Amino acid sequence: MSIRSLLALAAGLLLSSSVLADSRVLTSIKPIQQISAALLDGIDEPAVLLPPGASPHAFALRPSDRRALSSAERIYWVGPDLERFLDSLLHDNPQARELMDVPGLTLREFDEEHAEHGHDDHHHDAGNLDPHIWLSPANALTIAQWMKADLEPLYPDQQAQLAANLQRFEARITAEQEALQTRFAPLKDKPYFVFHDGYGYLEEYLGIEHRGVFSLAHEIQPGARHVNTLRDQLRSAGRACVFSEPQFTPRLVNSLTDGLPVETAQLDPLGANIEVGADGYIELLNSLTSSWAGCLEAL
Repeated sequence: MSIRSLLALAAGLLLSSSVLADSRVLTSIKPIQQISAALLDGIDEPAVLLPPGASPHAFALRPSDRRALSSAERIYWVGPDLERFLDSLLHDNPQARELMDVPGLTLREFDEEHAEHGHDDHHHDAGNLDPHIWLSPANALTIAQWMKADLEPLYPDQQAQLAANLQRFEARITAEQEALQTRFAPLKDKPYFVFHDGYGYLEEYLGIEHRGVFSLAHEIQPGARHVNTLRDQLRSAGRACVFSEPQFTPRLVNSLTDGLPVETAQLDPLGANIEVGADGYIELLNSLTSSWAGCLEAL
């Protein structure tokens, strides 16, 4: 790495630490930051702990992160099933809000067929609740409605702005629902496979269902026997889509799909490249569903 690149990286880390230290509202992952940013548009800028590309299942806190957690007035996290690294720190923190506990959420359990397989450095036991709650737009709206009431004591002079921001977010979610239902209606029987059993909320919302899950640890290249078993699944499906995620190497994807009549695309459930802002959550939803539909429409 060049001196210029090292200096740029150091400057970025210093800027990130400064933003964290000055933030009244701190979120664990970017999708939750996007929901809070929609509410706080024109009022404040929420910060996020996890940098782009980091996994919430295996993240090590820096000293600056710990300082930010101790000084934030509100901390929003999904819960220990997702951000295990925060469990001991936030268990007794009066400013922390575990979003899996928000009243009115629709929660789903992992499919028993896949719950016994580890993936992405973590393990889901059969019957465990799926913590990827932000991938349900209905849940995102429920979280936003609850979050507005929770934020009101912090911003007593911005009550009208909070209400207007929530109303705008509700309108955008409603409009997206109508557009997505129209686009995905003819795609319900198209076969596809995912690398991560974490899309159940969005699949239920879209009215589609995966044909199989390739439960693989992204840092380990699977053995030839495992690859052949997965290839047999793909071969039996015929024309299908295979959706990977940014952490899975092209080599792994190619070893599974080479020579088979499949289409490939990438899904990023954390929206690492989506700019944070009032429409950030909607853009995350659009990015995911556009990749999804684009691949299925090509079959």
